[in-house]
Amino acid sequence: MASGGLTCVKFITFFCNLLFALSGLLILIVGAMVQLNYAHYSNFVSNHIWTVPIILIIVGATIAFICFLGCCGALKENSCMILSFAILAVIIFLFEIGLGIAGYVKHASLSDIMEEQFNSTMKEYNERKENRDAWSLLQSEMDCCGTFGPKDWVPIFHNSSLPPACCAVINLNEAQDCTVVHAHSEGCLNKLLTLLDSKTLTLAGVVLGVAGIQLLTILFAFCLFRSFRRSYQTV
Repeated sequence: MASGGLTCVKFITFFCNLLFALSGLLILIVGAMVQLNYAHYSNFVSNHIWTVPIILIIVGATIAFICFLGCCGALKENSCMILSFAILAVIIFLFEIGLGIAGYVKHASLSDIMEEQFNSTMKEYNERKENRDAWSLLQSEMDCCGTFGPKDWVPIFHNSSLPPACCAVINLNEAQDCTVVHAHSEGCLNKLLTLLDSKTLTLAGVVLGVAGIQLLTILFAFCLFRSFRRSYQTV
């Protein structure tokens, strides 16, 4: 039979596991929302950066799954399950730290990476339909034109015209006459960078909050494991 102190640690660990599981679901939901709402901008961001939402979904699902071990181990007073949970939680925690460091390092060069993607998709605008669709969607949704401005399209369109999405139009006839004079003056790169920066801050806040809960849960899990081992040794 567990002592009063052991019972207290057991239920605190169980409660922390529930918070841990909810935080995992939160990471999963945030990653899924980013993936669903902004996946159509993936042409302008390199693939290894755009995999972050997918990684978050996997991490969130994994956290929610391993919390089952922690909850069962705490309620059943199973030291093996508690230890397994604690080790897996430490691995995920270290993985998240590594992911955060990698994200911070990559963020410093994000502007250059995206500028390269913008330029490459622009050069292939006439050859590839997926690039035309991506540019049309980006420019119409964000009210922007080109990488830094409408003049970026001059080497692509040699007749002084621009992609229809560069101009705010009321009907299709107006779209055929889009020129630098009528186009959105602001480039798309800075607008998309601003959007991604705001979402990155949200993700960073969520991950930091989850990391705090994880650390607390891991500490209680190891305390509970030691308490179980001691109680077994005294029997």
